[in-house]
This record gives sequence, structure tokens and C-alpha cells, in this order.
Amino acid sequence: MLETRKLTKDFKGLRAVNDLGLFVSAEEIVGIIGPNGAGKTTVFNLITGFLQPTRGEILFMGENIGGLKPHAIAKLGITRTFQLDRIFHEFTVLENVAVASHLHAGIGFWEAAFNTPQYRKKDGDTDKYAAKILQFVGMDDKMDEIAGNLSHGHQKLLGIAIGMAANPKLLLLDEPLAGMNPTEVTRALEIISEIRKQGIAVLLIEHNMRAVMSICDRLVVLNFGEEIAKGSPDEVKNNRQVIQAYLGIGEHAA
Repeated sequence: MLETRKLTKDFKGLRAVNDLGLFVSAEEIVGIIGPNGAGKTTVFNLITGFLQPTRGEILFMGENIGGLKPHAIAKLGITRTFQLDRIFHEFTVLENVAVASHLHAGIGFWEAAFNTPQYRKKDGDTDKYAAKILQFVGMDDKMDEIAGNLSHGHQKLLGIAIGMAANPKLLLLDEPLAGMNPTEVTRALEIISEIRKQGIAVLLIEHNMRAVMSICDRLVVLNFGEEIAKGSPDEVKNNRQVIQAYLGIGEHAA
């Protein structure tokens, strides 16, 4: 589904990503791990068009998407969440998801600007679709709440719902569990597993090693922008180079 070939990104002489080759197959959950500054979020920004590669290719469903704008990549079926919340704090929970659902509904600018009958029909359908997404993530009881009033854990789940709203084939999750308590982490992992069951592949960045090891089919480990290991969770957590670079001798078994 997704493949990068010799993907490289330089920032004014600093190489943030170097010759990265990774792939994600359909209905697979793949984790990217590594210390802070390893280049993980840069990889996400390259895949989703927020940054352009210095060199290399990014292939999605066989098509080279390197150089496309974020909205064009989203229309192809790649959506993402962010480390920092990107919700509309003044909107309701339902309105947040409905905004993202407009891409799925195919609502055009002029339809919305002139409030055409087609727009009103699609807008009503969009609200119904957004409500279904919120039910999927267990937040249907919070549809009318102001997003900025949600707990941190629920804001994170709202971010996942927003990512799901554009009906992706591949969902990129950037630290979806950060700041969650153990109960919230368990629920979020259940949701991510359910996303896979919906036929959606997942590529995630996460520092919660216990969670990563429990949910990912494969892991790719980055350090200073380079891949230092890849494989199953068991293979990676027993890799000495990974232990030294990231997990730490005392942490890898946790």
C-alpha cells in the first residue's frame, strides 16, 4: 500500500531522514519508534505532503505521491493525526468531525458558498456520518460538548475520529497515546485494532513501548534519521543496537 524508496530530507545541511525504505501493507499496523529527534515526525510530514523530499520516492497504491499537496494526498486516502492537538476548540465535538467529513462527502466550495440544495443534502448526510464515527470511537455521548472542554484523553480520541472522518485507506497516528492514563490507553488500543478490522492500514509513532509491542505487526526503528532495525516486536526489542540507542538496558523488557 505504502512504500518509500531512499527517502531523504535535508534541512540546511542537516540530514533529518536518510535513504529510508519502509512499507505498509493493507490492514497492517506498523510502528515507527526511536528517540526524540530521530526523524519520525519528519517522515510523517513527508508522506502527507507537509514537507517535500530532498530525494527519493513515496509510493501509495503504486502512485508516486512525492510533491503532492496535503489535500491531494488526503483525497487519495492518507490521513493523519498530530502530536499536538489540531482540533477546533470552540466547535462542538460533532462539528469537528463533520468538518473533516466534508472531504468524504465531496462537498465543493461553491455548493457551500451558495447553500445549494445539494449542499444541504450532503451536509445533513455529513452530520450522520460524523455521528457514526464518534460512535465508533465511543464518543457519541459527547457530540454536543465543546471540544476545548474535553479531557486530554478524549481530545486524543477526537483526533483519531477526525483522522477517520475522511474515510482513509491508511491512517497515520502521531503519538496517539501520549498523556493518556492506563485505562485510556487500553481503550485507544482497542479502537486502533478495530480500525484495522475496518480494512484500514495504520502507521503510528509512539513512545509507549508496552503498547507498541502489543499492537504492531512490525516495527521500524530510526536513530538520527536512519533505520537501525526493523522486524517483529520480539525481534526489535531483543536487538542490541535498538536497546543501546533507544530502549535502554533496563527498559526493553518493560
